Amino acid sequence: MSRFLKKVAIVTGASKGIGAAVAKRLAAEGASVVVNYSSSKEGGDRVVAEIEKAGGKAIAVGASVGKEAEVAKLFEEAKKAYGRVDILVNNAGVFAVAPLEGVSVSEFNRHFDTNVLGLLLATKAALPLFPASGGVIINIGSVVSTLAPPNGSVYVGTKGAVDSITKSLAKELAGRKIRVNGVNPGMVVTEGTHAAGMVGTEFETAMLSITPLGRLGQPEDIASAVAFLASEDASWITGESLVVSGGGGM
Repeated sequence: MSRFLKKVAIVTGASKGIGAAVAKRLAAEGASVVVNYSSSKEGGDRVVAEIEKAGGKAIAVGASVGKEAEVAKLFEEAKKAYGRVDILVNNAGVFAVAPLEGVSVSEFNRHFDTNVLGLLLATKAALPLFPASGGVIINIGSVVSTLAPPNGSVYVGTKGAVDSITKSLAKELAGRKIRVNGVNPGMVVTEGTHAAGMVGTEFETAMLSITPLGRLGQPEDIASAVAFLASEDASWITGESLVVSGGGGM
C-alpha cells in the first residue's frame, strides 16, 4: 500500500515501542518520516536504518517534547528536510505508578511536562508546517483514562487530559482542515512494559483476565490503528479516541 505517498509524518518518541512501530508503518506506506527521540540517538538511528533498509525515507531528530526550544529545533529540522508536515503523531510519553503517598512534585511535573505539555507544544509547532489542504494529528493516549486503575493517579490524569485535549483541538483546528484523533492502547508488550515488570507476572495475568481477545497487544496493533486514522479512510472522523485493547477497555 502507498496511502501516504508524498506525505510527511512526524512521530514523537519513536526510538522504540509503539512510536517505532508507527514510524515504520507510515514509512512502509509511503510517508517520509521524522523519527523523534528524547535521549536514545542509537534507538532513533536504528529505526531510521530499518526504514531505509525497507526502501523508505526517514531522518532521526533528538528533542525532548517538554522543552519548547527543543521542540522548535525538531520542527525546524523537519522543515529543512521535507518542507512540511501532513501527519503528526504525538506519541512521546513517560509512565510510572505510585500510591498517593508516593506522589511528588517532580514526578507530577515530569509526567505532565511530557505527556500533556509536550503534546501541546508539538502540535503548536506543527501548525505552520501543515499545508492549506490540512492534515492529521493523532494523540496516543491510554485505556487508563477511563479504567482509572489505582496507584496511577498522576499518569491517569495525564491520559485523561489527552482525551479532553483531543476533543478540544478537533473543534479548534477543524477550520484549518486538520483532523485530530486519539488512539488509546490497552497493555502493549514493549521495552517499557518489560522494564516496568509487567510482562510475565501476575499483572499480565490480571490484564489477560479482563481482555476478551485473550492476548496482550503488540506495537504493530497500535500502528495499524494510527495508519487508519491518518488515512483518507478516516476522512470523516475527528475528535474521537479509538480504544485498541483487545476489548480490555470496555
